[in-house]
Amino acid sequence: MTTAPLLDAPVSLDKVQKAIVASQDFLLSLQYPEGYWWAELESNPSITAEALLVHKIWGTDTRLPLHKLETYFRQHQRDHGGWELFYGDGGELSVSIEAYMALRLLGVPSDDPALAKARTFILDRGGITKSRVFTKIHLALIGCYSWRGVPSLPPWVMLLPNSFPMYEMSSWARGSTIPLLIVLDKKPVFPVNPLINLDELYCPGTRFNVDLPSNNDWTDIFLFLDQGFKIAEDLNLVPFREEGLKAAEQWVLERQEDTGDWGGIIPAMLNSLLALKTLNYAVKDPIVDRGLKAVENFSIEGEATYHVQPCISPVWDTAWVLRACVESGMDPAAPALQKGADWLLSKQILDYGDWIIKNPQGSPGGWAFEFDNRFYPDLDDTAVVVMALNQVQLADEAGKYQAMKRASDWCATMQCTGGGWGAFDINNDHEWLNWLPYGDLKAMIDPNTADVTARVLEMRGETQLPMDQHRIDRALSYLLAEQEEDGSWFGRWGVNYIYGTSGALSALALMTPKAHRRAIDKGAQWLVSCQNRDGGWGETCWSYNDAQKKREGDSTASQTAWA
Repeated sequence: MTTAPLLDAPVSLDKVQKAIVASQDFLLSLQYPEGYWWAELESNPSITAEALLVHKIWGTDTRLPLHKLETYFRQHQRDHGGWELFYGDGGELSVSIEAYMALRLLGVPSDDPALAKARTFILDRGGITKSRVFTKIHLALIGCYSWRGVPSLPPWVMLLPNSFPMYEMSSWARGSTIPLLIVLDKKPVFPVNPLINLDELYCPGTRFNVDLPSNNDWTDIFLFLDQGFKIAEDLNLVPFREEGLKAAEQWVLERQEDTGDWGGIIPAMLNSLLALKTLNYAVKDPIVDRGLKAVENFSIEGEATYHVQPCISPVWDTAWVLRACVESGMDPAAPALQKGADWLLSKQILDYGDWIIKNPQGSPGGWAFEFDNRFYPDLDDTAVVVMALNQVQLADEAGKYQAMKRASDWCATMQCTGGGWGAFDINNDHEWLNWLPYGDLKAMIDPNTADVTARVLEMRGETQLPMDQHRIDRALSYLLAEQEEDGSWFGRWGVNYIYGTSGALSALALMTPKAHRRAIDKGAQWLVSCQNRDGGWGETCWSYNDAQKKREGDSTASQTAWA
């Protein structure tokens, strides 16, 4: 790292301007006829492996280009034998197990050289018994792991008062968990073609080890509770079992979009399809048919490969393209930008979603990430869309303003007690949920965060839409309190400290540039201090695990732009 870029000579303004125009022209060439922009949302291979598994369970894998799936998995295997959770992570155990499973389901024999290499990687890291809970669930569905080693979730939790604990979970955890209540209760083992076992991925002596991992602290109380739940299951003494299962089934059915997906995210979609299969729905049932087609709509097929995205992002992509074009000098009334803004206006969500459970005073008006997701608008998308609309000049400016104000008013009511904003829900901050045996990904909640809070404040500062001053003051206090000792901010929804610091500085520079000059300067100095020698910025995803790595990473265009 160095505090200054090592450039031989300054870049000419003429070259910068030509680069801007070329970028604008490129973006315009990507616009869809309806007015939106939409790029791939990359993920690790486990998403595609799980989608293949669901198709195998339903017997609909004949709809897929199986040879392209095999090529995809082979191309993403790394030299060490494993598959990565993120680029350059050295390989991740659970992702590698699921990719291995997928290749076996595609008919690749276990003695294939690629699988032999993967097997060594997996066993060196402890094998299946050391994998995450969701990997074990997927393996149990086809008889490759024992259901006894999977945490129990009794269906009667659907009947608890005040929507506890389901609405204390993050929206994505809720959308994935409620259908799993059905699956985990009935513990099905589905026949698939080809029939496989993955015994070769167990370290010696661990094949029948079904003990949940202990933390040797107070959180082990959840292990004792799990043992109690399993005893109740064995004795068929689960209270209100049928009522809970019926409530979970109804919840799943009510939340399917007309487009067939659930929550706009693949885990919720796949788990919902697994729940319906467990309940013996027919493959030709319209609900199932729409769901399977929705999964296929998340896929990308190339000449040689086929894979599935975890989510799709047309609203987010469109809003950022509009902002980039206007802020880089394009005419705010350009027809292409007007068309994009009109498309965004058509996607405003005017239905009451799951957020109303904890925010009964709010009125709808937000935007989601995807084409259709009426139950889950989010604060981040909504704020970015409002800023994009504010920058584009439309024929109906009065109508645009009303849509923006409605969105801003909804955002205001979603403020958390701590003063900030979360992504999808209000006061979704029960940390103990992350310590459930089921929650080993530690992503069960959606608390207020610096990056989302900064986005809402930036929206307020840029648009000057009316918002109660007390709310603004509380949000600013929260944001300032979240600044790290070195001047940076943590960003949950991007990688990571560069992202969070960029957002916080953007907000403070618009809202309180004089009153909080010291915080702004400290954040800016931190960004300068971690500039790479090539002039760019980069940050490894390992900074999620270790804050000391926030200053490490190869330069990328996106991180440099945030900085």
